[in-house]
Amino acid sequence: MTQSQERTESGSLRRNIGSGNIVVAPGIYDALGGLLAEKAGFSAAYLSGASIAYSRFGRPDIGLVTQTEVAETLSAITERIDIPVIVDADTGFGNALNVIRTVKLLERSGAGAIQLEDQTLPKRCGHLSGKTLVPAAEMVGKIKAALDARADVDTLIVARTDAIAVEGLDPALDRAERYLEAGADILFVEAPRSDEEMRRVTGQFKGRVPLLANMVEGGKTPIHPADELQEIGYSVAIFPGGLARAFAHMAEAYFGSLREHGTTAPFHSRMYGFDQLNALVGTPEMLAAGQRYDESGQD
Repeated sequence: MTQSQERTESGSLRRNIGSGNIVVAPGIYDALGGLLAEKAGFSAAYLSGASIAYSRFGRPDIGLVTQTEVAETLSAITERIDIPVIVDADTGFGNALNVIRTVKLLERSGAGAIQLEDQTLPKRCGHLSGKTLVPAAEMVGKIKAALDARADVDTLIVARTDAIAVEGLDPALDRAERYLEAGADILFVEAPRSDEEMRRVTGQFKGRVPLLANMVEGGKTPIHPADELQEIGYSVAIFPGGLARAFAHMAEAYFGSLREHGTTAPFHSRMYGFDQLNALVGTPEMLAAGQRYDESGQD
């Protein structure tokens, strides 16, 4: 089965956005998180580079995660789940030629959409201070390279600008116009600082191109639920670091309880049981499949 045929069956991100309902994509960083997101009924997920840095390396989102580490993580996720994954590809990991390789690698690894941003290297989290930008013309070249590199038009290219924090809202909107003209499938104007700025963004682009809202708990952008974001004019809402923050909070409580009591018993009501976790990850089905293969080899 081809990648296009698989997307026809499982639903492409382009089709989900075209349904008219906002696509809510929770942030994930591994296949277990992807499986839980799919089980919860989400139509897409967001592979967060920040969350990979937090969970895999215990480090901040300051450009430390590499291209191959993102692709390796993505491949493990898409092998396990069917919903489309929006992939945070940072700056494309270099210039336009690097973007070509990044897009080809991530598309082969199952990306439903690939997000590129206009920061310099090394980049940093969109809600941290001290960001710097590449010239708009360089980013335009990267977008065009990404579009040329993709093998399937249903692999969407998300163009993100971080210009609000560096140059202000009006220059950010100017950059976004150029990125739309270059052919970006989705625009992501990062870190508007008020509802007024969010409405300035959607007022300029709503109806022309899908817009992505980034909901970062404690970040620079006001937090809104999905229905309000749709009313404002957004088509996609990501909650990239929520799972990592929830896990860190839970894990701190878990380790504190285990250290205090010397047993997990006080935490049992907040944990999956052995059989529950095995059911979630498909252990019975895999063991049954293995048994069928064993039996088929017998004469």
